Amino acid sequence: MAGHNHQHGASVGVLRTSLLLTLAYIILLLVMGVRAHSLALLSEAGHNVSDFLALLLSLAAAFLQTRPPSATKTFGYHRAGVLAAFVNALLLVGIAFYVFVEAAQRISKPESVGAGTMIWVAAVGVTLNGVISILLYRSSHDLNTRSVFVHMLGDTLSTAAVIVGAWTILLTGKYWIDPALSLGIGALILWSSFGIIRETLNILLEGTPSGMQLDRVTREICAVPGVNDVHDLHIWSIGSHMHALSCHISIADIPPSASELILRDVQERLRNAFSIHHTTIQFEHVDCEIAHGCMMPVSSDAEHEHSHEHEHPH
Repeated sequence: MAGHNHQHGASVGVLRTSLLLTLAYIILLLVMGVRAHSLALLSEAGHNVSDFLALLLSLAAAFLQTRPPSATKTFGYHRAGVLAAFVNALLLVGIAFYVFVEAAQRISKPESVGAGTMIWVAAVGVTLNGVISILLYRSSHDLNTRSVFVHMLGDTLSTAAVIVGAWTILLTGKYWIDPALSLGIGALILWSSFGIIRETLNILLEGTPSGMQLDRVTREICAVPGVNDVHDLHIWSIGSHMHALSCHISIADIPPSASELILRDVQERLRNAFSIHHTTIQFEHVDCEIAHGCMMPVSSDAEHEHSHEHEHPH
């Protein structure tokens, strides 16, 4: 437990440092983008806002995950970060379309830009993003931190592209390269935003987690000795990396002490094979039928009566 707390504290410290460095770079991009009349730098500022939000969400998630569930928040606060990510992604879509409109106007009427300023500001960005990526990589034992590391690594490459574009402007004197670069950065923002929207909507709508195959889960459960059948299976995500499962399992009419062994085996398989730690499993030893979307047990007497009604309708 002490090792886990130490790793958690290290991750929080790295995320906090990365957040402050990213905020400083956003301010630099905004100020120098306006002074150099560079839409590419301003677009890069918008792109780094997505980095800032990703880091902020990861930092918030690191704190919220330590808060225990309560009587009113029985699953804790894992879904809060997902909702914030969804709202932030919608805002980023708006930023991307604003960049597209501005870039279209700049391409039709190119403006002179300070290519030299673009180069040194982007060089600062490559350095900062590179340092942040290294710090995150060293703390990437946590899935939350690892996802931000991949994000920042991609942004380091996009900032390097601004340097290449600025050098091209200096060599050719073609200022349309600046809005063309901003179009590429805007497309990257839009692509990243749609990915976040798709993932968060799936979580909020309690869809099956990405990459999770119900057939494979069913086979794994049915492989447990004593399990006759699995039905009414539901798998969903409570947070970004917290999955839950509920199902009905048919077993023989055995004492609770024997069914407890089956339950432990099922839960262990779900943890090891699918990282599903929260389960609600109902055992049954009678036939089931679907009634109003819910699996209901049917006794042998009720089944006999039901078939008798079909043989002798009123």
